[in-house]
Amino acid sequence: MAETQSATGSNPAEDLTAKSALRAAKSAFDIHMAHEGFTKNTMKAFQSDLNIFTRFAGAWTAVGDISTADLERFTDWLVEDREAPCSPKSLARRVTTLKVFFGWLSDVDVLPRNPAAPVVHEPVNTPLPDILTPSQVEDVLKVTEDLRQAKDPDARPHLLISLLLHTGIKKAECMGITLNHIDLENTAAPTLWIRYANPERRHKERQLRLPAWWPTVLTEYRAQYLPDEALFPCTARNLEYVLSGVADQAKLAQGISFEMLRWTCAVRDYRAGMKSTELRQKLGLSKVTWRQTKQKIARLAGPSFNVA
Repeated sequence: MAETQSATGSNPAEDLTAKSALRAAKSAFDIHMAHEGFTKNTMKAFQSDLNIFTRFAGAWTAVGDISTADLERFTDWLVEDREAPCSPKSLARRVTTLKVFFGWLSDVDVLPRNPAAPVVHEPVNTPLPDILTPSQVEDVLKVTEDLRQAKDPDARPHLLISLLLHTGIKKAECMGITLNHIDLENTAAPTLWIRYANPERRHKERQLRLPAWWPTVLTEYRAQYLPDEALFPCTARNLEYVLSGVADQAKLAQGISFEMLRWTCAVRDYRAGMKSTELRQKLGLSKVTWRQTKQKIARLAGPSFNVA
C-alpha cells in the first residue's frame, strides 16, 4: 500500500525498518495519523494507548521483535495485573489501537505481517441504534407529503426528512448548510456540498447526490420560509420539533431523530449494494471509525447481507 506523502515528498515510514525502535515507529505513526486526517480525539486516544504499550514493551524494543504472544501478554496485563485494570470498553479500544498501528507497519512493508491481527478483539456489546423500517419510512414520507400538499402547505418537513434519508448527514452538518452549498446546475443530478469552517475538519468535506426531484421541494420551501443564507435559519431544536411532530402523526412510538435517519440512510444504501468505501466516504467517517460502524450497519441490515 502506498504511504501518504508529506508536503516535502517524504513519508513517515521511509526510514523505518523491522529493527527500528518502538518509539521511532510510534513517532512516525503520529505523523501518519495527521496526514490521514485522524480526528484530534482519535489521535489523542491512540497516542495514549501506544504510550502505555511502549512503557510495557520498552521504548527501544525493535518493532520486528514484537510478537503476537507479546501483544497478548500486554492485553492480559491490562486486565489482570495493571494497577488500574482496563474496563471492557477501554480494552476494546486498546486492542483496536494495536491492530491499526501494527497493521500500518505491515501495510508500509516495515513488518512482513501484522502481529496484532490474531489478537482477539471482543467489542463491547452496545445496543444497536434505532432505525426506520421500510414501511415506517413510507409512513413518514406519506405524512410529510400530506403536509406539503395541505391547504396551508408546509414543505419543510418533507425537505428536511428526505434530505436526511438520502444523505445521512449529521445534525451539525445539516445546520451548517448554506444555500450556496447546494449545486443545482445539473438538474438531473443535483448535489450538496458538506463544508467545514474549521481547517482541521476539512478532510470530512464531501459532495453528496440529491434526488432529481428534491430541488422542486426546495423551491416550495424557499417560497414559504424565505431563507437568505442558511438553508435552515432556525435552531436545531426547532428542527427536532419538526421531526417529533412527524413522528407523532406517523404514530412512531420511538420518535424520529437526526441520528435515527442517519443510520436508516446508511442501512438503505448498504442494502442497495453501495460499496463499503463509498458508504464510508458518504458518511464522512475515518477508516478507524468505519471498522466498528460497518459491523453495526451489517447487523442492522439483517443476516442476509454481508459486510463489503
